[in-house]
Amino acid sequence: MSGNNVVWHDQAVAKDERSELKKQKPCLIWFTGLSGAGKSTVANALDRWLHDNGYHTYLLDGDNVRHGLNKDLGFSDEDRVENIRRVGEVSGLFVDAGIITLSAFISPFRSERRMVRDMFCPGEFIEVFVNTPLDVCEDRDPKGLYKKARTGEIKNFTGISSDYENPEKPEIVVDTATTSVDVCVDKIVQYLCSNAVIPAYSLKEDNTAQVS
Repeated sequence: MSGNNVVWHDQAVAKDERSELKKQKPCLIWFTGLSGAGKSTVANALDRWLHDNGYHTYLLDGDNVRHGLNKDLGFSDEDRVENIRRVGEVSGLFVDAGIITLSAFISPFRSERRMVRDMFCPGEFIEVFVNTPLDVCEDRDPKGLYKKARTGEIKNFTGISSDYENPEKPEIVVDTATTSVDVCVDKIVQYLCSNAVIPAYSLKEDNTAQVS
């Protein structure tokens, strides 16, 4: 009802100025994949690496967000879309603040991921598909959710009773079933370097990224 009375207020400090102050290119690194694929694990490891190397970051995790911002949402298809829309909007605020933002969400539908991508300037949305096979995710079952989904205790569970639509053209693909977390992080770091998000790095023999 109040939409016609809301006017965009131009801010005195621009995104480019905040980015220059932080010596980094802000972006949203969006981790998508099945429950148990390793999204949060890889995202946390990358967040740790970036922080330890002097970059300004923030990680939005699917479970954590549902404790606060999105605690009013369930797991129907409609609520999942709204969950991701809100996260996209919040991520946009972090990117506008000059922050390298990491988001770890199942985000099963291509349309919702495309919706978030469209919120950002070209090159700011980096999709990381954690392409760990369903059988591996189910064997891990770190939260016991697959077991509950198989018995019908949990409805609309991605990969069991609700579809997961694989990304068609993700910027990065990793598989924690065949690749260590450190190597997954290195792969993402090299992408960030190649796209000038952070300065160029080289890989040491132990696969740990370092300044070249």
